[in-house]
Amino acid sequence: MDLTILYRGPLASCDYDCPYCPFAKRRDSTAQLRADRAALDRFAGWARAQTDDRLSVLFTPWGEGLVRSWYRRAMVELSREPHIDRVAIQTNLSCRTEWLAEADLDTVALWCTYHPGQTPYERFLDKTRRLVGMGVRFSVGIVGLPEHLEHARRLRAELPEQVYLWVNAAEGHSYTDEQAALWTELDPLFPFSREPHRSAGLPCRTGSTVVSVDGDGTVRRCHFVRAELGNLYDGSYRAALAPRPCPLAVCDCHIGYVHLETLPLYDTFAGGVLERVPTAEARLGKYPAVPTSHTGTP
Repeated sequence: MDLTILYRGPLASCDYDCPYCPFAKRRDSTAQLRADRAALDRFAGWARAQTDDRLSVLFTPWGEGLVRSWYRRAMVELSREPHIDRVAIQTNLSCRTEWLAEADLDTVALWCTYHPGQTPYERFLDKTRRLVGMGVRFSVGIVGLPEHLEHARRLRAELPEQVYLWVNAAEGHSYTDEQAALWTELDPLFPFSREPHRSAGLPCRTGSTVVSVDGDGTVRRCHFVRAELGNLYDGSYRAALAPRPCPLAVCDCHIGYVHLETLPLYDTFAGGVLERVPTAEARLGKYPAVPTSHTGTP
């Protein structure tokens, strides 16, 4: 079996207080942190044992995972397993970076988000330079709020050319064509994020070759569809894996719509779907157009 897993445990604490995030500065109790650690250790142990399968893993914690030692350790250990093709995590990059020297850099990758006002710009940029120097595979992104535009421009000007800068359309924010053009100058793939994608009844890889797993091992097709497919640890999910259309009206999050078969994003991000690293051609804006019948709210 060749399976991509999006893992999200109970961790919900974060060291930032971004005004656009409901989990900003949320604190987990000692008991909650212990539960998250135990859940992650269980998952990592399961993943290491699946030597007859090919796995790719993206950690998508509600909070910041890499400030916790157990996430760093899991990333390192899973990256060394020959049956694991990729292990990546979404992070604000507030953690130290030296631990990555212990990982297999052909397998590990980071999806990094810069949050203006939460960390000094130079500190964030210095960490990206360290990642480049170490040969770590990563992308950098920012939320497309008007007040972030100059920060994004500065990032694009100072990041190495080979580092992809992505822009997420801000939740609940609409963009005029003129505004969208400004963001597209920085991220040629911003048109994919600008509006939710119609997804109802359309084929999607989730539930077939891509699944979501929570800390208890409950398997769902993705983070956004609550119907359960079974449990990871008793193997009951396997019988439920099958191609199936999306039951939702729209999909407006990259970690969801990237798997829609009606979009060209597996080709656009070939080899870098989980860490959001597109091909060199896509970074230059050379990608198939977004099908107009599949975009916009109903």
